[in-house]
Amino acid sequence: MTSASAPPAVVGVIGGGRMGTGIAQSFAAAGSSVVVVEHDEAAATVALNRIAAGLRQAAEREGPGGSATGEALDRVTAVTSIAELPADADLVVEAVPEDAALKARLLAAAERAVGERCVLATNTSSLPVTELAAALKRPGRLLGMHFFNPVPVSALVELVLTPDTTGETLTAAVGWTHALGKQEVVVQDSPGFASSRLGLALGLEAVRMVEEGVAEPEAIDTAMRLGYRHPMGPLRLTDVVGLDVRLAIADHLHRTLGERFAPPALLREKVARGELGRKTGKGFYSWP
Repeated sequence: MTSASAPPAVVGVIGGGRMGTGIAQSFAAAGSSVVVVEHDEAAATVALNRIAAGLRQAAEREGPGGSATGEALDRVTAVTSIAELPADADLVVEAVPEDAALKARLLAAAERAVGERCVLATNTSSLPVTELAAALKRPGRLLGMHFFNPVPVSALVELVLTPDTTGETLTAAVGWTHALGKQEVVVQDSPGFASSRLGLALGLEAVRMVEEGVAEPEAIDTAMRLGYRHPMGPLRLTDVVGLDVRLAIADHLHRTLGERFAPPALLREKVARGELGRKTGKGFYSWP
């Protein structure tokens, strides 16, 4: 491992979706060499284009003197096989959809591809990290690194520990979080961790209020923004996260924590209609 006071020299990111490319962009901007794994060449090209667009947007936000977009992008490559991850990677972050079997399989493949001192991380927002660690020969090298969307501008990383996570693994992850300019919160592995569990409880209640005709989405969100100083209301946030993602987390927490996390019928209906939020152009709001 590299020094925890600096970003990891070499990072692998498995998954080139919105979260994976945001993670890759953040590490590349901090100075890491980043390898993104996607399932085919077309998806790899889309991922690289998304990272390039994100770096340009970051440079525009920062203005003169901001990060060098070209230099950061030169540090990013894409491959189509986990076996192509660099053997000298310091960190590999898995950022694929919330499918426990898929995540476990990919993390096990990553463990075979990298050296013994590489830290493995899952970006899951709710799945049990301890169960994912069980797929590894060295479970102490795994922890949850739960990034938040959009990753480049979000200030938080939730670090999720299993009973086997080593102190060295945690120390490295904390240092790398700081190197990205972000703040960590450390939690023990439990259903929904801290952030998803509390955030989902608020989001589900907001959906129930719309379902019951208490108020329109804009009114509910405005109440939370102005009354409680939330930067974004729970329904707009649900659109940004994705109604399908929220539903999957709710189903998981309903199974593990009980009826208080039962998904409202309105949420299921919207997902069934393909109204998934910002990524489909319609959720509780219309998006361009």
